[in-house]
Amino acid sequence: MAKLKVYRTPAGFHDAYVAATSQKAALAAWGSDANLFARGIAEEVTDPALMAAPLDHPGEVIRVARTMDDADEPPPRRSTRAPSKASAPETPAARAKGRPQPKAAPKPKPKPEPKPKPKPKPKRTRLDQADAALAAAEARHKAEREALRREEQALAAKRRALDKAQAAERTRLDRRRIDAREAYEAALDQWREP
Repeated sequence: MAKLKVYRTPAGFHDAYVAATSQKAALAAWGSDANLFARGIAEEVTDPALMAAPLDHPGEVIRVARTMDDADEPPPRRSTRAPSKASAPETPAARAKGRPQPKAAPKPKPKPEPKPKPKPKPKRTRLDQADAALAAAEARHKAEREALRREEQALAAKRRALDKAQAAERTRLDRRRIDAREAYEAALDQWREP
């Protein structure tokens, strides 16, 4: 089985992470037709802390809200390595003194995104048309079979009548032949007598 890698791309106020076997598989999971990697919008993630959740759910897109620190950095040009939590950014004054900038107060959690409006119920126009066409075809087929059955019954009756007429004619002709043969044999017998 191919080794899983973790990829991410910006999606609104979130980053979309996915564990996939290739960049192509990641693009498919995100539903993108464009090559986001070639445009510099998507990247491979190597930070174990960011890789944990996607690797627990391979192929599933994991959305993580971007922090304000992430927002300062333009999404298309992000480094493949996430900033370390241990090293805070330094101001020029702090760098001059050799001290890191103090940590900022914790930021409030972002408000949850409002739920999108529900999609409208799909119309069943095409399904209703297909159902009607099928029902009409079945009714037509039934009528055609019924007409054929009546024709078959009429032909069967005609065949029986023909068989009966032919049998009567054959009986009549056989009777006439028997009578003619008997008359012929009687005439022969009379002819042979001296």
